[in-house]
Amino acid sequence: MTTIFALNRTMAIVTGAGQGNGYAIANGLAKAGASVLGVDLNFPKPDNTVSQLIGDVTSESTIQIVVDQIASKNFDHLVLVNNAGVTYPREGRYPIDRWRATLEVNLTAPFLWIEGLAEVFRDKNSGSIINITSLGAERAFPNNPAYIASKGGLKMLSKYYAKALGGYEVRVNNVGPGYMVTEMTRASYENKDTRESRSGHTLLGRWGQSDDLIGVCVFLAAPASSYITGQDIYVDGGWTANGLVQL
Repeated sequence: MTTIFALNRTMAIVTGAGQGNGYAIANGLAKAGASVLGVDLNFPKPDNTVSQLIGDVTSESTIQIVVDQIASKNFDHLVLVNNAGVTYPREGRYPIDRWRATLEVNLTAPFLWIEGLAEVFRDKNSGSIINITSLGAERAFPNNPAYIASKGGLKMLSKYYAKALGGYEVRVNNVGPGYMVTEMTRASYENKDTRESRSGHTLLGRWGQSDDLIGVCVFLAAPASSYITGQDIYVDGGWTANGLVQL
């Protein structure tokens, strides 16, 4: 049974791997047997488990560096996790610069990474692309139209590539985290009222931890999910299933 979850002879690339969800996912894939390359603007601490590349995930030159690096690697399966993301909430009229900056990282960058690695995926005739979306791909939240639009767009971009690359045995799926305790959400979590309100929307009554994303990402990267593509899996404590919130 364990062999269908093993990632031996697998090369995995994780964007936004410097901290938070990306750090957890990258290390989880490595512990499952993958050779992992993390890409981020900054890595707060060294990591002997994951190779680290400092670079702008929105830059095509960064993508080309990765393509060149993995060309010399010996692997059978390629995994790409588009995890890097930003959020710039703002009350009132939403600034166009925040809109553009959000879409550049959350939607355009995943498109560039998939296109940049498409030839490798096709040559291997195997692989898995995991796009990290959000509750915001399914539910409306206030003061952040750019984030909602980018995550909704990423959800459908995955379905496009699931169709476009399916003939090459490349699977493309979405993982949508709920409210996770990360540096990005730290201020909201430390606000008692906000923390309890958002916990109350879940069926489990709590926020998630970044490690809660490891299992589903290993599953989608591994042979265990070989017939799963074009799907949305929400790791949200039951938020999207909850019909009536009692406050």
